[in-house]
Amino acid sequence: MAEVLEKPKTSVDRFRLRRLLEELERKEGRGTELISLYIPPGRNIGEVMSDLRKEHSTAGNIKSKSTRKNVQNALESIMQRLKYFRKAPDTGLVVFCGAIPRAGPGTEKIETYLIIPPEPVPFYLYRCDSKFYVAPLKEMIKEKDAYGLIVIDRNEATIALLVGRRIEIAASLTSGIPGKHDQGGQSQRRFSRIIEQLAHEFYKRVGEKASNIFLELEDNLKGVIIGGPGPTKQEFADGDYLDYRLKKKILGVVDIGYSGEEGIYELVRRGEELIKESRYVEERQLIQKFMAYIAKKPDLVTYGIKEVLDALDKGVAELVLISEDVDLVIVDGECRVCGKPYHDIVSEKSIRRGQLKCPDCGGDIAVSEVKSLVDVIDRKAKATSTRVEVISTVTPEGQQFKNVFGGIAALLRYKIS
Repeated sequence: MAEVLEKPKTSVDRFRLRRLLEELERKEGRGTELISLYIPPGRNIGEVMSDLRKEHSTAGNIKSKSTRKNVQNALESIMQRLKYFRKAPDTGLVVFCGAIPRAGPGTEKIETYLIIPPEPVPFYLYRCDSKFYVAPLKEMIKEKDAYGLIVIDRNEATIALLVGRRIEIAASLTSGIPGKHDQGGQSQRRFSRIIEQLAHEFYKRVGEKASNIFLELEDNLKGVIIGGPGPTKQEFADGDYLDYRLKKKILGVVDIGYSGEEGIYELVRRGEELIKESRYVEERQLIQKFMAYIAKKPDLVTYGIKEVLDALDKGVAELVLISEDVDLVIVDGECRVCGKPYHDIVSEKSIRRGQLKCPDCGGDIAVSEVKSLVDVIDRKAKATSTRVEVISTVTPEGQQFKNVFGGIAALLRYKIS
């Protein structure tokens, strides 16, 4: 068994890589039989092959016959596949290979995975362990692009981060500034000076707190957006309250109606044009487009697994949206009791738990093939130049899409007759 994943370019590619790493992380070998190989960009594959041949020779000294056999078989499998490369690709190459037990001892099968990573591999590493070493790849696929968000008025301030598709509330501060003073004359002027001094101190506290939070992500911070319901936001933005490095990254000041955490979400909505390159906004706009079709062009939208697959088969789907939380696969097999062929769309959990039953006699299903629903949809979509987008559930819109529409829908090129 061998699986090759190219460098991810689309949301489907990123989803597929993330799912594969989760799967690899769950796999366990007997003893130290699982090999993880990280090859940096441009590395001469001939040198790598030489290292692997040495490891193969060293593995001959392993006392356990089964472990020795499995490790050497895995090394041979890796070398067989590396023959197709003269040097590592632009971002390097990661290989996972080992004997994975299907049941008890003696049921192991060699599995091999070649991954062209999304970022350059920074080191050369060969590791043989009971688990695959996926941590460096998991770090690479983390969503890193961030935007700093500040909502401020005279009473309170909320500081948040938009990282990838996720809004993270980082801090909330209150000002302690008293309300209006009714007396006039010198008392009023003195009170106003006190108010302004308290406001200045509050702005300083907010600026220091925001600077500490945002500068931790300075390399990945795309910009800062400031919002609020009154003039305070502009006073804060114009003053020297944020670190000078962050002042340069202020993308805009946005007028909003709310403060606090609710204001953060309104700031993201109202400031959408300022952060249009973020995946958060991209997904919001996709769901908004889908909802607009539901309202205005109901004949050009369909949702549900069978309905979307039918639209793809007929070549009428223009855009397919699928939630990353749709835990479904297409299974082929046959009943162990009555021998009847089995074909159905089921959850991955039901397979892992051995819960597949024949609908006729109730017998257990012998599974012969499992295909990811996302992979099937992506393959059908490529055949008809259909765009596919995987939607997260970390946004309110993504949650609504999953809960109300089942997490799968298509916008159509023309009405299905």
